[in-house]
Amino acid sequence: MISEERIRTFINSLDRGNAPFLDELEKEALGGNVPIIRKDSQGLMKFLMAMTRPSNILEVGCAVGFSALLMAEYTDPDTRITTIEKFEKRIPVARSNFEKYDKDKKITLLEGDAADILADLSDSYDFIFMDAAKGQYLTFLPDCKRLLKKGGLLVSDNVLQDGDVMESRFAVTRRNRTIHERMRDYLYAIKHDPELESVILYIGDGMALSYKL
Repeated sequence: MISEERIRTFINSLDRGNAPFLDELEKEALGGNVPIIRKDSQGLMKFLMAMTRPSNILEVGCAVGFSALLMAEYTDPDTRITTIEKFEKRIPVARSNFEKYDKDKKITLLEGDAADILADLSDSYDFIFMDAAKGQYLTFLPDCKRLLKKGGLLVSDNVLQDGDVMESRFAVTRRNRTIHERMRDYLYAIKHDPELESVILYIGDGMALSYKL
C-alpha cells in the first residue's frame, strides 16, 4: 500500500520549483515557524493563476507575504492583489518583502482585523484566497461571497486541519474543539450553498475551491 507521505514526496519531486527569491522566503519562513502554504498547495495555486488569469485578487491572511508574492510572480503584470494582515509582528516583515520582491507593485497590504476590513471593502474580485485564522472562515464567508464576482473562485486553505476535521469533536484536544466545530460548519456551508459549487481537495492541509455561480 502506498503511504500518503511517500506519494506526496514523489509528486512534489516533480515540481519545477519557484522563482529563487520565493524558495529563499520559504526557507526563512519555515525556519522561523511561520505558517505558509505547503509545497503541493503552491503547485495548485500556480496552476490556478495560469488557468483563471485573475485581474483582481483578495487574500485574507498575509503572514510574511509569501503567498501574495507567489500569486504576484505567476500572474499578469497588471494583476492587482489586496492582502489583509492583523498580526503586528508580521506586518513589517511582509512590507519589507513586498518592497524587495514585488517588482510590478501589484500588492496592497491592509492592516487590521479581516472582519472589519472585509465589511468596508466594496471592490469586486475574481479570485479570493482565504488563509487566515481557521476558526474565522465562516465569519468571513458572507463578505467573501459578496465581494466575489460571479464566475470567480474562492480558495480556502488548511481546511482539513491535519485530519482532525474528520474526527469526532471528542477525539480532538479540548482547546481545538471550537476551531474543529467551526471548520466543519464552514465546509458544510460551502458545500450546501446554492450560490457556490465547491470541491474539497486533499492537497497540502486540504484546500477547498468554491466557484461562484
